[in-house]
Amino acid sequence: MISPGQIAAKKFMKENGFSDLNEIPLELVAAGLGATVIEKPMSYADGRIVFGDRKTIITINSDIEYPGKKRFTIGHEIGHLCMHREHFQLHNDTDATLEYFKTGNQETEANEFASELIMPEKSFREISDDYEFGPELLRFLADHFKSSITSVAYRYFKFGHHPICLVYSYANKVKYWIRPDSFDHYIIDKTNLAPPEHSVATEYFNKGKIYPKNESKQEIWKSTWFELKSWENDNDFNFYEYCIVTPKFNTVLSVIWEEQSRHF
Repeated sequence: MISPGQIAAKKFMKENGFSDLNEIPLELVAAGLGATVIEKPMSYADGRIVFGDRKTIITINSDIEYPGKKRFTIGHEIGHLCMHREHFQLHNDTDATLEYFKTGNQETEANEFASELIMPEKSFREISDDYEFGPELLRFLADHFKSSITSVAYRYFKFGHHPICLVYSYANKVKYWIRPDSFDHYIIDKTNLAPPEHSVATEYFNKGKIYPKNESKQEIWKSTWFELKSWENDNDFNFYEYCIVTPKFNTVLSVIWEEQSRHF
């Protein structure tokens, strides 16, 4: 089902004659809406929007390391600008508000707006469907759409052709998880508990391990994250975990998927 944020972004694109903003700086888009984007160091936020009677100021943390995350943060604030002007005068966004798991609130709406603005559904499907799933594809899509790899992972969960599961952990505790409705395997609910012992997420939290790009696809047992039925054997499955780590906020987004089972 199409979300309110996606609807608002599609409407904005159509009304302004845009089919793709890939080559357009979002600072110019914000300016066209009457907002000025500035960058400066921010201690406890990645983005901030301040609504005034005559002008709106969007502030982006200049310490954000990756251009894609910076662009997505601007898109998120533009979402607030288009949809939530009447709800607040000052609003700060952190790594938590830029996540997707919580639904039915303004942060999710702003994230969905930014995703559609930066990675239009039609273009995203057309490009991602041409490749096999893996960390390399997520990185390729992030580079192509000039967005954060985290936002790409959520976008792929929604529109990608290969089913993936996402688990978001903070400070060595699982906070949220999502799995496709049609997925054959059931996640062991670890909400508010430490990630599973043999997970890649646990390697980071307990040992500080971050795999380089060429090793980021790590094989795991099915039973690490999923229920293993009494008649099943771990050796009959081929599961992988790829962790998107943000050391600054002590968070891990685990991307987990199954490839063709070994016994086929």
